[in-house]
Amino acid sequence: MSDDAKGQKANGNGTSGNGANGNGTSGNGATRRRGRPPRTESGDTRDRILTTAREEFSERGYEKTSVRGIAKSAGVDPALVHHYFGTKEQVFEAAIEVAFAPAMDAPEALADGPLDGVGERLTRFIFGVWENPATRTPLLAILRSAVNNEAAATVFRRLIAAQLLRRIAAQLNVPDAELRVELAAAQLVGCAMLRYVIRVEPLASADPEQLVARLAPVVQGHLTGP
Repeated sequence: MSDDAKGQKANGNGTSGNGANGNGTSGNGATRRRGRPPRTESGDTRDRILTTAREEFSERGYEKTSVRGIAKSAGVDPALVHHYFGTKEQVFEAAIEVAFAPAMDAPEALADGPLDGVGERLTRFIFGVWENPATRTPLLAILRSAVNNEAAATVFRRLIAAQLLRRIAAQLNVPDAELRVELAAAQLVGCAMLRYVIRVEPLASADPEQLVARLAPVVQGHLTGP
Protein backbone atom coordinates (compact mmCIF):
# COMPACT_ATOMS: atom_id res chain seq x y z
CA MET A 1 0.00 0.00 0.00
CA SER A 2 1.36 3.46 -0.88
CA ASP A 3 2.07 6.09 1.78
CA ASP A 4 -0.83 8.21 0.44
CA ALA A 5 -3.25 5.30 0.73
CA LYS A 6 -2.08 4.58 4.27
CA GLY A 7 -2.66 8.23 5.22
CA GLN A 8 -6.19 8.15 3.82
CA LYS A 9 -6.98 4.97 5.72
CA ALA A 10 -5.71 6.44 8.99
CA ASN A 11 -7.92 9.46 8.54
CA GLY A 12 -11.08 7.47 7.90
CA ASN A 13 -10.59 7.67 4.11
CA GLY A 14 -9.81 11.38 4.13
CA THR A 15 -12.29 14.22 3.46
CA SER A 16 -14.41 15.05 0.49
CA GLY A 17 -14.31 18.38 -1.24
CA ASN A 18 -17.27 19.69 0.76
CA GLY A 19 -17.41 17.31 3.73
CA ALA A 20 -16.31 17.73 7.34
CA ASN A 21 -12.80 16.79 8.39
CA GLY A 22 -11.43 15.68 11.73
CA ASN A 23 -10.96 19.14 13.17
CA GLY A 24 -14.62 20.19 12.85
CA THR A 25 -14.32 22.31 9.71
CA SER A 26 -15.92 21.84 6.35
CA GLY A 27 -13.99 21.50 3.14
CA ASN A 28 -14.33 25.20 2.41
CA GLY A 29 -12.65 26.08 5.72
CA ALA A 30 -15.80 27.21 7.61
CA THR A 31 -15.94 26.10 11.24
CA ARG A 32 -19.08 24.22 12.22
CA ARG A 33 -21.05 25.59 15.17
CA ARG A 34 -21.99 22.62 17.31
CA GLY A 35 -22.91 22.18 20.96
CA ARG A 36 -22.90 25.06 23.43
CA PRO A 37 -21.73 28.48 22.23
CA PRO A 38 -18.57 30.03 23.68
CA ARG A 39 -19.10 31.63 27.07
CA THR A 40 -18.71 35.11 25.61
CA GLU A 41 -21.68 34.43 23.32
CA SER A 42 -23.93 32.52 25.73
CA GLY A 43 -25.71 35.59 27.10
CA ASP A 44 -26.56 36.91 23.65
CA THR A 45 -27.69 33.44 22.51
CA ARG A 46 -29.97 33.01 25.51
CA ASP A 47 -31.50 36.45 24.99
CA ARG A 48 -32.03 35.72 21.29
CA ILE A 49 -33.79 32.45 22.10
CA LEU A 50 -36.00 34.17 24.68
CA THR A 51 -36.92 37.01 22.31
CA THR A 52 -37.72 34.51 19.58
CA ALA A 53 -39.81 32.43 21.98
CA ARG A 54 -41.92 35.45 22.93
CA GLU A 55 -42.49 36.22 19.26
CA GLU A 56 -43.40 32.62 18.45
CA PHE A 57 -45.83 32.29 21.36
CA SER A 58 -47.33 35.67 20.48
CA GLU A 59 -47.85 34.83 16.81
CA ARG A 60 -48.72 31.13 17.04
CA GLY A 61 -50.06 30.60 20.55
CA TYR A 62 -48.91 27.90 22.95
CA GLU A 63 -50.38 24.93 21.07
CA LYS A 64 -48.73 25.66 17.71
CA THR A 65 -45.37 26.73 19.09
CA SER A 66 -42.64 24.09 19.43
CA VAL A 67 -39.11 24.05 20.80
CA ARG A 68 -37.92 23.00 17.35
CA GLY A 69 -39.70 25.97 15.77
CA ILE A 70 -38.22 28.39 18.32
CA ALA A 71 -34.76 26.97 17.68
CA LYS A 72 -35.14 27.26 13.92
CA SER A 73 -36.26 30.89 14.12
CA ALA A 74 -33.44 31.71 16.54
CA GLY A 75 -30.85 29.97 14.37
CA VAL A 76 -29.75 27.48 17.01
CA ASP A 77 -29.97 23.75 17.66
CA PRO A 78 -33.06 22.60 19.63
CA ALA A 79 -30.72 21.07 22.21
CA LEU A 80 -29.51 24.56 23.04
CA VAL A 81 -33.05 25.71 23.82
CA HIS A 82 -33.41 22.76 26.20
CA HIS A 83 -30.01 23.55 27.71
CA TYR A 84 -30.98 27.10 28.62
CA PHE A 85 -34.67 26.68 29.48
CA GLY A 86 -35.69 23.00 29.65
CA THR A 87 -39.12 21.94 28.41
CA LYS A 88 -41.55 23.90 26.24
CA GLU A 89 -43.54 24.78 29.37
CA GLN A 90 -40.39 26.17 30.99
CA VAL A 91 -39.57 28.18 27.86
CA PHE A 92 -43.09 29.63 27.98
CA GLU A 93 -42.73 30.51 31.66
CA ALA A 94 -39.42 32.29 31.05
CA ALA A 95 -40.93 34.16 28.11
CA ILE A 96 -44.02 35.38 29.96
CA GLU A 97 -42.05 36.37 33.05
CA VAL A 98 -40.31 38.98 30.91
CA ALA A 99 -43.51 39.96 29.10
CA PHE A 100 -45.45 40.21 32.39
CA ALA A 101 -42.68 42.16 34.16
CA PRO A 102 -44.36 45.60 33.87
CA ALA A 103 -47.43 44.32 35.74
CA MET A 104 -45.20 43.02 38.52
CA ASP A 105 -44.67 46.58 39.75
CA ALA A 106 -48.32 46.79 40.83
CA PRO A 107 -47.65 46.03 44.53
CA GLU A 108 -45.16 48.90 44.72
CA ALA A 109 -47.67 51.23 43.04
CA LEU A 110 -50.35 50.26 45.57
CA ALA A 111 -48.08 50.94 48.53
CA ASP A 112 -47.73 54.58 47.55
CA GLY A 113 -50.84 56.01 49.17
CA PRO A 114 -53.67 55.41 51.66
CA LEU A 115 -55.70 52.21 51.74
CA ASP A 116 -58.93 53.94 50.76
CA GLY A 117 -57.42 54.81 47.38
CA VAL A 118 -55.96 51.41 46.59
CA GLY A 119 -58.78 50.53 44.17
CA GLU A 120 -58.13 53.52 41.95
CA ARG A 121 -54.36 53.06 42.06
CA LEU A 122 -54.61 49.40 41.05
CA THR A 123 -57.16 50.08 38.31
CA ARG A 124 -55.17 53.00 36.91
CA PHE A 125 -51.94 51.01 37.01
CA ILE A 126 -53.42 48.00 35.18
CA PHE A 127 -54.99 50.19 32.50
CA GLY A 128 -51.67 51.97 32.09
CA VAL A 129 -49.99 48.64 31.30
CA TRP A 130 -52.74 47.62 28.87
CA GLU A 131 -52.94 50.96 27.09
CA ASN A 132 -49.22 50.91 26.27
CA PRO A 133 -48.80 49.03 22.93
CA ALA A 134 -45.31 47.86 23.93
CA THR A 135 -46.64 46.01 26.98
CA ARG A 136 -50.10 45.16 25.61
CA THR A 137 -48.91 42.93 22.74
CA PRO A 138 -47.09 40.32 24.88
CA LEU A 139 -49.90 40.38 27.45
CA LEU A 140 -52.42 39.57 24.72
CA ALA A 141 -50.30 36.58 23.72
CA ILE A 142 -50.23 35.38 27.33
CA LEU A 143 -53.99 35.67 27.73
CA ARG A 144 -54.73 33.90 24.44
CA SER A 145 -52.38 31.04 25.32
CA ALA A 146 -53.75 30.71 28.87
CA VAL A 147 -57.35 30.61 27.64
CA ASN A 148 -56.66 28.00 24.96
CA ASN A 149 -54.24 25.63 26.69
CA GLU A 150 -54.26 24.12 30.18
CA ALA A 151 -50.44 23.85 30.40
CA ALA A 152 -50.13 27.54 29.56
CA ALA A 153 -52.91 28.37 32.02
CA THR A 154 -51.07 26.48 34.76
CA VAL A 155 -47.90 28.48 34.16
CA PHE A 156 -49.88 31.72 34.10
CA ARG A 157 -51.70 30.89 37.36
CA ARG A 158 -48.45 29.98 39.08
CA LEU A 159 -46.81 33.20 37.95
CA ILE A 160 -49.55 35.65 38.92
CA ALA A 161 -50.45 33.83 42.13
CA ALA A 162 -46.93 33.67 43.53
CA GLN A 163 -45.44 36.86 42.17
CA LEU A 164 -48.34 39.29 41.94
CA LEU A 165 -51.60 38.51 43.75
CA ARG A 166 -50.02 37.27 46.98
CA ARG A 167 -47.73 40.28 47.11
CA ILE A 168 -50.73 42.60 46.78
CA ALA A 169 -52.69 40.65 49.39
CA ALA A 170 -49.79 40.99 51.83
CA GLN A 171 -50.29 44.77 51.80
CA LEU A 172 -53.97 44.60 52.78
CA ASN A 173 -54.72 44.39 56.49
CA VAL A 174 -58.16 42.86 55.91
CA PRO A 175 -59.76 39.42 56.29
CA ASP A 176 -59.65 37.07 53.28
CA ALA A 177 -57.06 39.27 51.59
CA GLU A 178 -56.11 36.74 48.90
CA LEU A 179 -59.74 36.12 47.91
CA ARG A 180 -60.36 39.87 47.77
CA VAL A 181 -57.36 40.41 45.51
CA GLU A 182 -58.45 37.57 43.22
CA LEU A 183 -61.93 39.09 42.90
CA ALA A 184 -60.41 42.47 42.05
CA ALA A 185 -58.10 40.83 39.52
CA ALA A 186 -61.04 38.97 37.97
CA GLN A 187 -62.84 42.30 37.53
CA LEU A 188 -59.86 43.87 35.77
CA VAL A 189 -58.81 40.85 33.71
CA GLY A 190 -62.40 40.35 32.56
CA CYS A 191 -62.56 43.96 31.45
CA ALA A 192 -59.22 43.56 29.66
CA MET A 193 -60.48 40.46 27.85
CA LEU A 194 -63.58 42.25 26.58
CA ARG A 195 -61.76 45.46 25.66
CA TYR A 196 -58.46 44.24 24.20
CA VAL A 197 -59.03 40.62 23.13
CA ILE A 198 -62.70 40.27 22.15
CA ARG A 199 -63.04 44.02 21.51
CA VAL A 200 -66.68 44.42 22.50
CA GLU A 201 -68.09 47.87 21.75
CA PRO A 202 -68.55 50.40 23.22
CA LEU A 203 -66.10 49.09 25.85
CA ALA A 204 -63.31 48.61 23.29
CA SER A 205 -63.23 52.28 22.29
CA ALA A 206 -64.29 53.89 25.58
CA ASP A 207 -62.02 56.50 27.12
CA PRO A 208 -59.68 54.87 29.68
CA GLU A 209 -60.38 57.59 32.24
CA GLN A 210 -64.09 56.83 32.03
CA LEU A 211 -63.38 53.16 32.66
CA VAL A 212 -61.08 53.91 35.58
CA ALA A 213 -63.75 56.12 37.13
CA ARG A 214 -66.37 53.36 36.86
CA LEU A 215 -64.21 50.39 37.81
CA ALA A 216 -62.12 51.86 40.64
CA PRO A 217 -64.98 51.91 43.21
CA VAL A 218 -65.85 48.29 42.37
CA VAL A 219 -62.21 47.20 42.75
CA GLN A 220 -62.00 49.18 46.00
CA GLY A 221 -65.08 47.35 47.28
CA HIS A 222 -63.48 43.98 46.52
CA LEU A 223 -60.26 44.93 48.27
CA THR A 224 -61.44 46.75 51.40
CA GLY A 225 -65.26 46.53 51.53
CA PRO A 226 -67.32 44.60 54.06
